[in-house]
Formats: sequence, C-alpha cells, structure tokens
Amino acid sequence: MRLQSFPVPLPLPLLLLLTGFCSGTSFPSNINIGGLFPTGSHEYEVFRFALAQHQDVPKLVPQVDMVDTGSSFAMTYAFCSQFSKGVYAIMGLYDRRTVNMLMSFCGSLHVCFITPSFPVQTNNQFVLQLRPQLQEPLMALLEKLKWDRFVYMYSSDSGLTVLQRILDTAAERSWQVTSVNLDTMTKETFIKLLADLDYKKDFQIIIDCELERLNNILNLIAAQKRNLKNYHYILANLGFLDLNVTEFQKLAPNVTGFQLVNWTSPAVEKINRDWMGFDSKDLKLTRKRLKYTGALTYDGVNVMVKAFQNLRQQRIDISRRGNAGECLANPPAPWGQGIDIQRALQLVRLEGLTGHVQFNERGHRTNYTLTVMELSHKGPRKIGFWNEKRGYVNTPVYRPPTEELVDLLNKTYIVTTILEAPYMMLKKNHEQFVGNDKYEGYCAELASEIAKHVGFTYRLELVKDGKYGSRDPESKTWNGMVGELVHKVIDFTKPFMSLGISIMIKKPTKSKPGVFSFLDPLAYEIWMCIVFAYIGVSVVLFLVSRFSPYEWQGEESDDEDETVPSSVSQRAPPTSSSEDPHSPGYSKAQNQNQQKDKETPEHTNDFGIFNSLWFSLGAFMQQGCDISPRSLSGRIVGGVWWFFTLIIISSYTANLAAFLTVERMVSPIESAEDLAKQTEIAYGTLEGGSTKDFFSKSKIAVFEKMWSYMRSADPSVFVKSTNEGVMRVRKSKGKYAYLLESSMNEYIEQRKPCDTMKVGGNLDSKGYGVATPKASPLRIPVNLAVLKLNEQAVLDKLKNKWWYDKGECGHKDSGRKDKTSALSLSNVAGVFYILIGGLGLAMLVALVEFCYKSRIESRRMKEIIDAAMMGTSLGGIAGGVGGVATGSLSGGATGRGGENGRVVAHDFPKAGAQGLPCMSKAAGRGLSSTGM
Repeated sequence: MRLQSFPVPLPLPLLLLLTGFCSGTSFPSNINIGGLFPTGSHEYEVFRFALAQHQDVPKLVPQVDMVDTGSSFAMTYAFCSQFSKGVYAIMGLYDRRTVNMLMSFCGSLHVCFITPSFPVQTNNQFVLQLRPQLQEPLMALLEKLKWDRFVYMYSSDSGLTVLQRILDTAAERSWQVTSVNLDTMTKETFIKLLADLDYKKDFQIIIDCELERLNNILNLIAAQKRNLKNYHYILANLGFLDLNVTEFQKLAPNVTGFQLVNWTSPAVEKINRDWMGFDSKDLKLTRKRLKYTGALTYDGVNVMVKAFQNLRQQRIDISRRGNAGECLANPPAPWGQGIDIQRALQLVRLEGLTGHVQFNERGHRTNYTLTVMELSHKGPRKIGFWNEKRGYVNTPVYRPPTEELVDLLNKTYIVTTILEAPYMMLKKNHEQFVGNDKYEGYCAELASEIAKHVGFTYRLELVKDGKYGSRDPESKTWNGMVGELVHKVIDFTKPFMSLGISIMIKKPTKSKPGVFSFLDPLAYEIWMCIVFAYIGVSVVLFLVSRFSPYEWQGEESDDEDETVPSSVSQRAPPTSSSEDPHSPGYSKAQNQNQQKDKETPEHTNDFGIFNSLWFSLGAFMQQGCDISPRSLSGRIVGGVWWFFTLIIISSYTANLAAFLTVERMVSPIESAEDLAKQTEIAYGTLEGGSTKDFFSKSKIAVFEKMWSYMRSADPSVFVKSTNEGVMRVRKSKGKYAYLLESSMNEYIEQRKPCDTMKVGGNLDSKGYGVATPKASPLRIPVNLAVLKLNEQAVLDKLKNKWWYDKGECGHKDSGRKDKTSALSLSNVAGVFYILIGGLGLAMLVALVEFCYKSRIESRRMKEIIDAAMMGTSLGGIAGGVGGVATGSLSGGATGRGGENGRVVAHDFPKAGAQGLPCMSKAAGRGLSSTGM
C-alpha cells in the first residue's frame, strides 16, 4: 500500500505567528529600561514624561528604583536588582561616593549607564555622560576676560576635574588662584570668607557646583547686602537661566555664566508646554519650567529610543542568556549583547533640547555648543557662545534706542554721587527732609534739570566709600562712583563743565611797599645804567666844551676904575718912593697896565665839570638850566641826552602809577615748572581720582618728575578727601600745594577764610560729564538734555549761582593777585625822605660853605692887616727923616692919626674898602685927611 502526503493548509493566524517568530524572535517588542533616581527628583519626573511621549515599538518599559544616590550599599543593591530583572540599559544619577562603584559594575557586566549627572574623567565606554564638560569653555572665557587672579569655589562632586585643569594652567601662566572647597564650609564660615575676600579685594570669583547649591550660595551672598558692583562672578554651571537671581540682581554684580538649553527654539518651547501640562490633574501645584538637568534626561531617553530602534531595524539579537543575570558572580559574567547596545547608543546623532547630541568613543558629549550669558540690569542676556571648532565667540547685540526707552518713564534711576561742595551738599536742616530734598548744590539742581528734560524719576544716593573712583592695579577693578556703575566700562555724556588740573596754595601775605617803592617801576640794572649814563654824558659834555672853540668867550671889565687899582694893590704894596701912587712914575705904569688889559680880554667857558653835571641833572629832571651849549657838538650831546631822558621819564611815569596804586602779593610759585624745580614746598593730589591717574600716566617730563616726587615723598603727600587737602594747604604755612580741578579750586578761593588762591594756568583740559553704565538707554537722552541746557545758558547760571553769587570773598574778580587801591603814605614815603634829606644836605652844605668862606676871609683879613701894619710902620719912618717942617705944620693932629692907625688908608684906600666892607667909611676919612 502506498502512502501519499498532502499539504495540510494551516490557519492564517498560525502562519503569521510562525513568520513573525522566524523573523523577529531575536528582538523583543518591550525593552526594560532601569532607572536609579533620588526620591522626588526633577529628573525622575522628566524620565516619566519622556517615556510617556514615546509609545512606538519597541516600547521602553521602566524599572525604576528610588534610592539614595550617595549610599554605595543602596546603589549596589538597586543596580543588581535591576540587572537581575533583565534591563537592557539603566538611566540614573550618581554622586562622587557612588560613581566609581557604578563604573565598575558597568564595565564588568557590559551594562550601559546613561546619566545627566556631572561628567567625570573615565575611559569606561559603557557610561554615557549626557552633560557636556566645562573645562574648555571655562578656560576660553578666562582667557577672554584676561583673569590672572581669582578665587575658585567648587564642590567635590563636579569641581575636582575643573580644579585640576585650572591649577595646571595657573602653573604655566603664573596665575594667582585661591581654591575654596564648599563641602567643608558651614554658613558661618562662608560669611566670614565673604568678608575676608572683600578685605583682600578678591573681586573675581568662580563658583562651580550643582544648581540647587548654587542658588543657596547666591541667596546667601545677597543676604549680606554688600556692594557687589566691583565683583565679577563666573557661574560654572550649564543652567544660567534656571537660577533664581532676583535678590542677587538687586546688588548689581557682574555675572557671567553658561546656558545649555536654547529656550528661544520653537521645538524646545513646545516640549516645555507639554511638560507643563503633563499629569496636571494629579498635581496640586503648577509645574515649573524644565531645568537643564531635566532637558538632559529627556535627551537621554530619546537617545535610548533611537538606539533600540536602530538595533531593531538591523535585526541584532540582544536577548540575555546563560548566567548573565548574576550581578555578583565571581568571576563576573559580562552580557554578550551589551557591547552591541553600547555601540548603538554611542552612534546616535540627534538634535535635542540640549542642542546637538553626540558621543565620542569614551562616552563623553562632543560637538556641542554653549551659550555665554551675563546678568545685566534688565536680566540675563546673551553675549557670546562657545563650541569646539571656533572656541569663544563674542556676539554683541544691537538694540535701537527707541526700544530701550520704552519703559523709561516707569523706572526710578539711582543717581550715585558724593558729598563735595558746591556740587552736592546736605542742607543745613536736612533732618527735616527726606529723599532728594535733603540735598542742594550744583549737581543736585543739574540732576533735577536733566530729569525734567528727559522725563524720568531718580533717587540720589551717596557712594559708600566716599571716592570718585580709581582702578586697583592688582584686582583690576574700580572703586568709588565708577565702581558703583560697572566693573570695567562706563559711558560718559557730553561734558556739562570744562575744567583742568590746577594748583592751590596758601595766599601769601600782601607785600608792604618799601620806603623806596617809587624806584620799583624800573629795574635795579636800569637805575645803575641811568647813573652811569648821567656821569658819562656830563663828562662828554665837559670834554666837548673844552675842545670846541665855540664854547669859549672873551669878557671885558666894565669897571676899570675899580678893577685895575684893586688888582695892582693886591699884587704888592708900594715899598719905595718911586712906587708911590702919587708919584709920576707910578701913574705912568698904571696907565700902561690898564691899556694892556683892555687889549687882551680874558676867555671863559661856562661848562666846567660842575656846570656840566648841573646841566645833565636839570635836563634829566625835566627842569632845564640857565646855561646851554653853544657849539654843534655840545648841542648834539644835549639833544641825545634830552631824547634819552624823554623816553626814560615817560616809561617811568607810565609804570609808576601801576606800581604805586596796586597791592602786590609775592607768590612763591607761578606754574607747575616752579613746583617741579623746588623741594621746599610739598605738593600732592587726591588719593583716588583722575588727577592722580593723570600724573601716573603722563609722559610729559615735568609731570613725570612731579609724579616721581609725589610717589616717593615721605610723609605721603596724598590726601583722602578734598577737604583734607584744603586744610593741609591752610595749615602748612605755604609749604604745601594741592593739585585739584580748577572748578573746585575757584570755589574754595571764594570761601572763608579766603586764604587760598589758584596760581598758574590749568595743567590739562577736560570736562565733567554724567557717567552711565555701558549701553545704558539714558545716555542719548541725557546727552540731548545737557546740550539743551548749555544752549539755554542754564549751566552758566548754575555755576555763577554756586560759585560766585554765594561767594564769601567778594566778586570773582576780587580774588585777583593784584588789585587797585588808594595811595598811602608808605607808598610815597621815600619821596618825602629824599626831600627832607635834600633840605638837610643843603643846610649842611651852606654851613660848610659859610665856615669855609669865613676862614678864607679871615686869612685874607689877617694878610691885609699885616700888610697895613707893615705899610704904616714904613710910612712913619719916612716922615721922621725928611719932614720936620711938615711935622711942625701939622702939629698934634698927625701924631693922633698915627696912633689911631689911619695910615692904612693912605696906601690902600680901595683895598681896604674891598676887603673890609665894614671899614670903608673910616678908610675914606683917612684918605681925605691924608690928601689934605
């Protein structure tokens, strides 16, 4: 019997089942995914949300354990429990105490662990780290900011790797890095650390820790209410927009950080909306926005979904067989298909919430981009980005002025200022006022005028350190009012006042006019030259007159009867009868002498040496003289001398009025060059301000020399405030000069006790402007307001009001160094002294002349009397010998005449009359009796 076989048709469902078994038995439809999360963590909620978003085959089925990620025992138990349940991959978190244990298990068992936790340096390819590493972006930012001294605060969880990189770079570039481990600090020690950093002026700080801890630190810093405008923080965290910086922002610090999630992307916004509505019915509170760690978790789930989809399409067998379920087997049995899953996960490329997601061979993120953010007065804003190809790239964003001014009217701006008269002062009764009404001064009114023109409200606040602002060379930060505005860069408006650096000294006492102050109009050298010119001209005139024949003139006697006998009688008395004037021979000789004198007249010259001196003096005094030159040469000398005296006297007269009617103050210095040349007068500037910076940076030789002196002077010549500098000038008795702005110098000069003054011109030229933060929306409208106030002369009115109208030393011109006043006796005392001296000298000379002449006349009298006595004796002898008859005729009368001495008149009747005027009558009577 023959058996035949016929095909038996199978049912269609059975056929499909067998087909599906043959084609897909190696890849399950449900993929068990493990999860290790802390209880109530944000990452676990996002893990659930992400799995709910993906329901395609293969479906990911979660096997989640809520564990303490810091407990090695709990993490080991949960890991092994999930591995024994046959999970294909695990997603979860770890910390520094459990990370090494997880890596060991993953490497031994070939189980992939996907984590959004902080990245660690490892070559374990089975650990896929979703969070990008921050070492390279942080180093690029430090290089961009040119930090070489800073503080690095870190958490042991995430900061050790970055710390090692910073220390290596610091050793290469000689950075000064202070590291602070936040894990070892309590709240009290951290507050003490903040005070220590402020004291040391360590204003550049990096904070590297997890998001929750970073928020706590920023809130703790904000609670101290410190002035943070000098500080610059770098937040080494990828969730800059996840931070709560509301209170921290009020202190206006400079903050830079990194942002991983691009919240401006429409896809990111859509997923975030879905997340906000996820399980909304079961929630009592509204969900908060996704954090960057939640976005990493979401991307991690997408990576697993895509990896398993790729494995399914490639029909790769990932089933677990044998003892693969034994976690603690010794030796450990690695899962054979685990390497396939690891490769599939590593090859995933996708665009997720955190940007481009890609892993290298060690399981680290690569080809990612981080946005660099900063905290402005309006909130966080983008200033650049970083990626592996281009490094750090700055991306400034232009904002139109109209957009910036939209909310101008709804804001109250803080105007930072400093108490400095007359710019900003407290009113005398300021306790009775509040707010801006407590202040008065130039800047107070200027701020009010600008606010009216621009249309904003403001609040005046005094700078805490009382300084204008200077840059610290070590910390490279600004203090004072500049530091209140911004850390590095500020903008200035158009200047509302022009000024420059000037010199203030104590006003010297007014010099009292000297006795001979009338000589001051001409210098000492000129007076000496005039004296020599006077003597020289007189001598030349004398010599010219002697040499010139036209200066000599002949003179004839007008009284021959008196001149000739007198001269004869003065030569010698008659000694014999032949010389008797009554004899014929004597008369003849006398007539011959008179005729000879008439034929040869005497030549005279008026310009002797004394007359020449008298002529020159009279011409110089503009009074003239009774004699004048006759010759051409003498007149040339007189002419040039008159011209010389005309110019000299005119110049003297022109200057005399100014010198006698102006009070002069002798200033020890007149310019910066005078200061630099001497060392007796010390000079200095304000400790922190633009004046000190001007000298420290100047390349002009004089200013460099002055800066060298000021920097090395002991004691220090720098002052902490303008008031201190002014008081030092007033108390130094002229031994200290203060360098300050000319506007302040002029103001103080008008304040009592009016004992300071400005000397010399301004050393430089600059202007005062309103400072605003960089790119502030107020800069342009304030500029326009300043220009308008200048056009309307409001600025000039304000300056006159606060400088001169309220001055205490008179008008602004009354402070000049020289001022006109009425003449006093001291101004012209020398003239009176010369007059009195001249009169006294004249009296003395007259007395000397009288005594001298009297002595000469007495000698002549004696000679005449002696001659008369001798003549009388000779006459008596002659009468006795030859005239007896005569004697008998005359009788006793002749004897009485001889006894009375009348014989003297016989021989010299004229001589006696000329020599002795008082004896002229007696001599005449003697002559008559003799004739008779």
